[in-house]
Amino acid sequence: MKVISANKIRDIVSELCIRANLVLRKDILSGLKAAYSRETKRRAKDILKAIINNAYIARKEKLAICQDTGLPVVFLEIGQEVKINGNLMRAINKGVEEGYRRGYLRNSIISNPLSRGKPGYSPVVIHTEIATGNRLKITVLPKGFGCENKTQLKMFNPTVKISEIERFIVDAVKSAGPDACPPYVVGVGIGGTADYACFLAKKALFRRINRQTGHLPAGRQEQANRQTIELEQVLSREINKLNIGPMGLGGKTTCLGVNIETYPTHIAGLPVCVNISCHALRSATKVI
Repeated sequence: MKVISANKIRDIVSELCIRANLVLRKDILSGLKAAYSRETKRRAKDILKAIINNAYIARKEKLAICQDTGLPVVFLEIGQEVKINGNLMRAINKGVEEGYRRGYLRNSIISNPLSRGKPGYSPVVIHTEIATGNRLKITVLPKGFGCENKTQLKMFNPTVKISEIERFIVDAVKSAGPDACPPYVVGVGIGGTADYACFLAKKALFRRINRQTGHLPAGRQEQANRQTIELEQVLSREINKLNIGPMGLGGKTTCLGVNIETYPTHIAGLPVCVNISCHALRSATKVI
């Protein structure tokens, strides 16, 4: 049994908040550079160059990549052989507050969604999953609401054709248009219940974009993985045909990648959720 103090978790969450908001993920930066290389429209290239330069300046000067430092979503994978010494929820919220204060990051959380009020730093959204082993994996995803507001969920009939699911996902991006700061990363959750599909769609965002097939497990799981990867590739091509382009001014790249997460579901349903991220997709992870 591994014992981890809540104070240690607080300090790690604090650092992850700063890193996520100041240092753009390597896969996203690489995707932006690739988009710049293949772009032929002058205006689109200039916008992509500005986005890339912004990421470099943010890291060098220790400034936020975007002024909307989001509502931090914290994902925990807790090994069943881990014991937390202290109040875990309090430690996470305190860690976010300390990180945002130390990083001079904007506080954007209002305590009452109806009466609104003065923004603060907490409470944040926390998702917890139980895993095997004695490790604790913490991921912080600061989610800006220009893109979060474009989330869509649809409960399909189980008889639906794959082409109809593809159309729903493409149309979700099309309806977002320029409003959520493209080029996008599109997270998709398929299966489970309505709420779990939304969880999967957001979780998909902190997986690296443009994954390779690599070594897949044999049998039915391999077939399912290949089907998902093929669907990601089809959707990426179709979304990039929309010509929304960087910041909505046209161009070859409307999305940097599509990440799909699936889960078993009921025989009578097929939930699909689309969670879009702007070009400043920020997340940071640490394993204890």
